[in-house]
Amino acid sequence: MNVTVVIPFYNEAENIAPLVAELEAVRQTLPGLAALLVDDGSRDGTWTAIETASATRPWLRGLRHARNRGQSAALLTGLRAATGDILVTMDGDLQNDPADIPALVAQMVAADVVCGYRAQRRDTFARRLGSRIGNAVRRWVTHDGIRDTGCSLKAFRRECVGDLPPLNGMHRFMPAYFLLHGRRLREVPVHHRPRQHGVSKYTNLKRLPKTLFDLLGFYWYRTRMLVDKPST
Repeated sequence: MNVTVVIPFYNEAENIAPLVAELEAVRQTLPGLAALLVDDGSRDGTWTAIETASATRPWLRGLRHARNRGQSAALLTGLRAATGDILVTMDGDLQNDPADIPALVAQMVAADVVCGYRAQRRDTFARRLGSRIGNAVRRWVTHDGIRDTGCSLKAFRRECVGDLPPLNGMHRFMPAYFLLHGRRLREVPVHHRPRQHGVSKYTNLKRLPKTLFDLLGFYWYRTRMLVDKPST
């Protein structure tokens, strides 16, 4: 079973080397693991760090957007270029732990999609509260039952990529889009770590309008899709 990890980056130069080292350690358990690092138009040394890391590692490849296009676009760029049977997504800020990847992959025997949830959040109280409220509202609209869609650590079969529409904000509702296409979902607890380098790209107030707008986008998509919906 070949696994490809897709990681979007935006101004995360300091996190490239330590994250690649952790992925290299995971390859001891998953020898077929490869990684695609997508630089979403960073303005710091992110692309240089990716080039340096991939120069001596055949399993590692970098892709680059000429301008910042957003997390959803960066994810889709990587997912469409990935060749693994199983694809894994995660953040590039080192808050996700690559050591959790084998546990997610192991659950793929009985699922099409495995979503990690952060059992112990290592964020500020305000961010944890905002996430809890946001997840509650999202579940009310999407009915996907996923407790922590904000956790980027997910594994799914490569054929599921076609379930994801090329919409800005798509990354916030990946499990809901998968469920609309009848995929079998499972959740597993994963680790969460405090940010050590770089700066977070969002705040609760900055993210709220975009999330509400994206919820409307998901609702529109759900009402307009032509494929058969699974019975509930």
